[in-house]
Amino acid sequence: MTTPIPDPVRPGAPLGATGELLAVCRVHGLLPDAGQVGITAIDKRPVEGPVKVRTLGLYADVQADRAHHGGEEQAVYAYSQEDADHWSAELGYEVTPGLFGENFRTRGVATSGALIGERWQVGSAVLEVTHPRTPCSTFARRLGEDRWVKRFTDANRTGAYLRVVTPGEVRAGDSIEVVFRPSHGVTIADWFGSRVAGTQADVSGRLLAAEATGEIRLSGEIRARAERSTRER
Repeated sequence: MTTPIPDPVRPGAPLGATGELLAVCRVHGLLPDAGQVGITAIDKRPVEGPVKVRTLGLYADVQADRAHHGGEEQAVYAYSQEDADHWSAELGYEVTPGLFGENFRTRGVATSGALIGERWQVGSAVLEVTHPRTPCSTFARRLGEDRWVKRFTDANRTGAYLRVVTPGEVRAGDSIEVVFRPSHGVTIADWFGSRVAGTQADVSGRLLAAEATGEIRLSGEIRARAERSTRER
């Protein structure tokens, strides 16, 4: 029986659902950039064969601006083909794997609709969904599209950063299996959109409660924002 493909910005696939890793992308070369760092590693492109996944991400991948990118909580960035198809229709050209700077292009398992703390088995690695991608000026310059940061934000199709729980090896064509889904019900899209919707205190409370029970481990960024949000309620 084939598992239905979930809406990319709605609560994702059930436990045990499987999708596919369409492409594994890592840096092709550093590009000059007008930002403070002066260079960017956003130019990711698909690679063939097996790629090792370690605590800080894919072997031979780099981040130029390490103050805002990379680290254990942003080790791998995943973007779904379903979200990419949305943007291909909006932009009028194909959003090819790696164009948004993602490491994984997925199909059949939601990224924007994944639950925070959800875990995926990909190849021999296990990865955990941590938080959404926040669009920045480097991303806007990469695309060269008018008002790109606002457009990307408003669409709430951010994709998901992943923490590496179990290092391993992945390659294009591997299955992606959802091996753990927490009970709090808060998706990447829920969290990212909650500030605009005025619901951040509610989703913050649910996430903090789930962490308090040991069900999930929040990223430092989300925990700090959630704690501040509940204090200000």
